[in-house]
Amino acid sequence: MGETHLARRRRLAALVAARDAGALLVTRLVNVRYLTGLDSSRAALLVAADGPAVLATDGRYAGTAAEVCPELPVVVDRQVAGALTARAAADGHGRLGFEAHDVTVEQHAALTEETGRLDRPIELLPLGPLVEELRMVKDETEIGLLREACAITDRAFEAVLPEIRAGVTERAVAVALERAMVDFGAERPAFESIVASGPNGAVPHHHPGGREVQAGDLVTMDFGALYGGYHADMTRTVAIGEPAGWQRDVYDLVHLAQRAALDAALPGAGTRDVDAAAREIIKAAGHGAAFTHGLGHGVGLEIHEAPFLGYDKTGKLTDRVPITAEPGVYLTGRGGVRIEDTFVVRANGPEILTTTTKDLLVL
Repeated sequence: MGETHLARRRRLAALVAARDAGALLVTRLVNVRYLTGLDSSRAALLVAADGPAVLATDGRYAGTAAEVCPELPVVVDRQVAGALTARAAADGHGRLGFEAHDVTVEQHAALTEETGRLDRPIELLPLGPLVEELRMVKDETEIGLLREACAITDRAFEAVLPEIRAGVTERAVAVALERAMVDFGAERPAFESIVASGPNGAVPHHHPGGREVQAGDLVTMDFGALYGGYHADMTRTVAIGEPAGWQRDVYDLVHLAQRAALDAALPGAGTRDVDAAAREIIKAAGHGAAFTHGLGHGVGLEIHEAPFLGYDKTGKLTDRVPITAEPGVYLTGRGGVRIEDTFVVRANGPEILTTTTKDLLVL
């Protein structure tokens, strides 16, 4: 991956140069990992517009850094941001960009204080989420890791299906899903699993509790595996016993809305327009107010990352962007339905990575 990380840093360096900065101080740990391969709890990276990058970490990760990214010089210091600010000044960078969306007011004050102690003047320049812009479009290696994370998620669901029955608690189903994902090769669950049964299904982010699944319930499960640092995300809703008419009608509606969104998610499509493809179908059926969240989000090294699909979002999709489509209808006191897939935007149509059937399963 050394050449891959070098290529990423070079693309970032070009963005930094275009903003008239001498270098960028990268402090978001997930962005440091993307640019170097180092996964740590304390690190920062100095990416020069013209010149080599420099990594800073503390003594706990110095050996790992030397092994993971031997091509990078490493500064060993607990004050990683301050150390790289001093390095930027020593290297003659008069304007140092920083990740304004990550640096807190307190951290900015500390950096400002550090610049005041330097022999050479340096200006701190707030820059936007440049690394996140690069991370949106995945290379095929990243997509391969996502594909495996999704395959593990599918296998775990198939394995746990026989355990989903009347009398089992939401928490027990969540634990079974998470155990199965690890058993099938996940590093860990990608996020806290959601299992919402019966009326709890009307709460999109319900925390699974002690409620026992009952005959006549719809059960919504939102979960995913983490593999190689990449996050899968899938939601399926099943019926416990023969569903009532309104349950099947809502399920079919959400299924239709998701299909419309997938068909709309082509390179060049507006994120707002893809959301609208699903939202208008749900609205026309009289349930517009019951679809209470955005259609989806990007996935990768984070479970929620750019781009975001919603009625209030802007931007356009491009090829090789992995995102989710997760329309839902939530009826207070009755229950809800959500169907979600992780897929990759492709010129010839979506590559769906979560392949579990979306036909309504009656258990």
